[in-house]
Amino acid sequence: MTTLIIGGTGTTGSRLASLLPGARVATRKPERADQVRFDWNAPGTFDGALEGIDRLYLIPPVGVVDPAPVVESLLTRARLVRRVVLLSSSAVPESATGMGALPALVRAMPEWAVLRPSWFMQNFTGDHLVAAGVRTGEVVTATGDGRVGFVDAADIAAVAARALTDPLPHNTEHLITGPEALSYADAAAIITDVTGRTVRHRSVGTAELAERIAAVLPREFAEVLARLDEDIRGGAEDRVTTTVEDVTGRPARSFRDFVSATLRTER
Repeated sequence: MTTLIIGGTGTTGSRLASLLPGARVATRKPERADQVRFDWNAPGTFDGALEGIDRLYLIPPVGVVDPAPVVESLLTRARLVRRVVLLSSSAVPESATGMGALPALVRAMPEWAVLRPSWFMQNFTGDHLVAAGVRTGEVVTATGDGRVGFVDAADIAAVAARALTDPLPHNTEHLITGPEALSYADAAAIITDVTGRTVRHRSVGTAELAERIAAVLPREFAEVLARLDEDIRGGAEDRVTTTVEDVTGRPARSFRDFVSATLRTER
């Protein structure tokens, strides 16, 4: 088996690469022997990245409203690839176009799995807008009191590793969440308790949030993200599954444990 990990230096891909040391890491700027150049905006890189590959971890291009055409182009070239594991989202329903069209493309492969994780715990760290709010003490969303089953990216990677390497293909969709559903106010309270730094949540309207996001991302994509917050406000993500434990044999990481490991500071 030779696996190509698209987005292999990203949030889930880098964690998956550490679990599959023989995998090939696809990245726009390869720097190591296990890395190969791959760029969604440069289809000429597809064939070289796919050479000798029979398993594929597929992360669609980020910030593209309708990635189906370019993903279909890649899969058409992936003649030797037998198993594909797609990173989708719990917030993306199936549709004829857009992100929702990708599961159907993957199900056409001989072996497949579609990962549908909830919101990443890692959104509270790094360069994300929510993380910026954690640093300033005010997280701004349009989610109201809606709850989310935040999940650790390491747990997503663990499920992906099994989906790619188990002798029998999963041939199913995996809805992946953490062990509890939390509102952003709940999450802010946990961060405050663990770190000793006061963090609050402020909910705004969908249009106002779209304007805030559009300051750093293309407007069309910003509006999509803001509508996802609106869905959370309506209860779309208020659910918990046991997928991580069912697939990997160990429980999913809690948000409090994640905060303690990544955000804790001296009181």
